[in-house]
Amino acid sequence: MFDQLLSRFDSGTGLIEGAKPVQRRLSDMRGCYVDDAAYVKALAASDPLIYAVASVEPAHGPGDLHYGLGRIMPGRVGREYFMTKGHLHEWREAAEIYLGLSGQGMMLLEDEASGESRALPLLPNQAVYVPGHTVHRTMNIGNSPLVYLGVYPARAGHDYRTVAQRNFRMALLEQDGRPVLVDRASLTSGP
Repeated sequence: MFDQLLSRFDSGTGLIEGAKPVQRRLSDMRGCYVDDAAYVKALAASDPLIYAVASVEPAHGPGDLHYGLGRIMPGRVGREYFMTKGHLHEWREAAEIYLGLSGQGMMLLEDEASGESRALPLLPNQAVYVPGHTVHRTMNIGNSPLVYLGVYPARAGHDYRTVAQRNFRMALLEQDGRPVLVDRASLTSGP
């Protein structure tokens, strides 16, 4: 019972001692980016690591917590920043908290029912609270890796299928050196 009470992690590398990270490369991100032509061109050039998440999931009791340490590399596909695939929780009521450790990021939050969207900064020493019933995606808007810690209920689960089927209503694009939230529907010919 007490074997996973203490974990050592490195906020620079995004690694947790003893936890194998799940890695996502550009080839794993098909359908996530607005500009499909830019995606195909970038993938033809290389298949870089976009992000990795190492998780500690000690138990699944009703009051238990899991946590993951994420690391997103800097870069863009077209004008869109490197990002996570994004997800909802299978147990929709589950909230999550993200703590910025290093780098510069943004979190895209979208209410599942209304589609209302908001982009919030995820910076060192800042926390972003993700309410239940909220689709969320993390993006690196800086020039160095973004590292963050996410804490969520053990029974939350991850629903990636819903995002893969419909994606987010909004996209975060680089415009004049800064991130701008844009409605995907307005980007018919790509950014």
